[in-house]
Amino acid sequence: MSDKTPIKMLHDRILVELDKDTGERRSAGGIVIPATAAMGGRRLAWSKVVGVGPHARAVEIGDRVLFDPEEKAEVEVNGELYVVMRERDIHAVAAERLADESTGLYL
Repeated sequence: MSDKTPIKMLHDRILVELDKDTGERRSAGGIVIPATAAMGGRRLAWSKVVGVGPHARAVEIGDRVLFDPEEKAEVEVNGELYVVMRERDIHAVAAERLADESTGLYL
């Protein structure tokens, strides 16, 4: 199999690329919080959509989506790490095309 074989997502599956800096984050005061730091409750993550199945209705390639990283299936493609999930596992979508449906929140 060639390392440039095209991939087609099926059904309502979404493929997102993991952000390189999802591990560390900064507090409002600029303090670096390592990925190993325990938090009370679950922390959701934003990632960019790179593949969409034909039955996904609210998500398009290039959108940023909010999901629970603990409920994910990771896959490695050509040395890059991606996450595969169902559209129903996405909590929110951020995209310019949604400006008319806006809630008043912006990234």
